Amino acid sequence: MVKIGNILLPDRALFLAPMENVTDPPFRYMCKLFGADIMYTEFISSDGLIRDGEKSVKKLEIFDYERPIGIQIYGHLADAMKEAAIIAEAAKPDLIDINFGCPVKKIANRGAGAGMLRNIEMMVKITEAVVKAVKVPVTVKTRLGWDDKNKNIVEVAERLQDVGIAAITIHGRTREQLYKGNADWTLIGEVKNNKRMRIPVIGNGDIDIPEKAKEYFDKYGVDGIMIGRAAVGRPWIFKEIKHFLNKSQKLGPPDISEKVKYAKIQLMKSVEWKGEKVGILEMRRHLSNYFKGLPHFKETRLKLLTSSNIDEIISILNETGRKYAGYTTPVYPFWE
Repeated sequence: MVKIGNILLPDRALFLAPMENVTDPPFRYMCKLFGADIMYTEFISSDGLIRDGEKSVKKLEIFDYERPIGIQIYGHLADAMKEAAIIAEAAKPDLIDINFGCPVKKIANRGAGAGMLRNIEMMVKITEAVVKAVKVPVTVKTRLGWDDKNKNIVEVAERLQDVGIAAITIHGRTREQLYKGNADWTLIGEVKNNKRMRIPVIGNGDIDIPEKAKEYFDKYGVDGIMIGRAAVGRPWIFKEIKHFLNKSQKLGPPDISEKVKYAKIQLMKSVEWKGEKVGILEMRRHLSNYFKGLPHFKETRLKLLTSSNIDEIISILNETGRKYAGYTTPVYPFWE
């Protein structure tokens, strides 16, 4: 078992990564349906929580069927992060996660997210303040370092553990890389195999097929793997990976009729949670990936991504199911 504070997870646990404008409750519902062991909210600004910003507060909404679930917060000031953590804890998550990994320029240049990798002392100070402020376990998600000359994650992980975090997730790129190139898991493995480390180490980056998940579990010895972009429009990836880990056999992807069914479930939940206009708009990124690889689908895809009417979208999905009955689509790397 993998233990994060008082949270017990299965060996070789699968995590859903927190992603801005992606890991909302409708998408989390689908990922839980297919076996994600632990999930996170979209990341939430500490300033937004303190100001009681409507968008930030809305992201605190979690449901019992999602458990265990973590709320992720980010910011660059210790006092603000402490206050935000207390507010987040009141929403009754199973853990609080600190984002020290987001590479987006407007966040990193303020010193938040991956920008904190240029100020390790402040990173440690913020982490300690959050750990002391809440009773639930605190975890951290970060990267290898700021750039290739400063890959200091082995030392950083030790220092964060020393101030009380219960687990660490490491994305195998530097902030400078953003999401370009291949993730380097070598240093993730070094952190996991560091004799000083006592907490679970979760690896993140480029896991898009079951074979790679098994290879990285075996090669680097991590306690868990976090799936991010590869799950968008493909929430069944968790089921595929678990099947391969348990049976060493590939589980074929859902056929088109199943994908249509899953797309409609997520669409309806999105509309229910956000209203028709926003629900449809924010569902488009998922719909664009649900049917990736279907031949001669460009025109239908364009209709799916431009329609603003729920009944019309349902009609397009139903027609897709009839037209491509029996098809299974190939699995594409998420970056293509």
